[in-house]
Amino acid sequence: MVTMRPPLLTRNAASLMSRSVLLIPREMSLPGAAHLLAQARVSGAPVVDEDGRCIGVISTTDFLHYAEKGKIPIHSKQDSVHSWTQILDAERESEGCVEDFMNHDPVTVTPDTPVGAIARMMIDAHIHRVIVVNKMNCPVGIVSSTDILGAVAQADAHW
Repeated sequence: MVTMRPPLLTRNAASLMSRSVLLIPREMSLPGAAHLLAQARVSGAPVVDEDGRCIGVISTTDFLHYAEKGKIPIHSKQDSVHSWTQILDAERESEGCVEDFMNHDPVTVTPDTPVGAIARMMIDAHIHRVIVVNKMNCPVGIVSSTDILGAVAQADAHW
């Protein structure tokens, strides 16, 4: 029996999103957030307030901007840096919390947002993920560029 998928452009965030969402508390230290992201093997996650509402997003790009601004030494005792987590390992104590360095303007969508609109948002904002939120602005999923590419590959396999 062949499972039929809806046509690609009729799909929405709910059909594409990863439902397991790592949430980063806004008061967490940068090294703590880097550790959580590395453990989860993701490059970014929504930042939430005490009520679980999305107030931002933190990503590897934010860590690189943090390092670029001279907040931490790029060179540790090693000759080179091989991962963004090593940048944060070079400094044991952070000069602030996640909220101080996150992107304060996260791109969010609702579960019914069409895939085409999500792709345009990602292109326009130069980002690799959008956060799917409920009516109370609490994250319920993530749609990444990889999720969209996977949907394109599935659609192509059915042609």
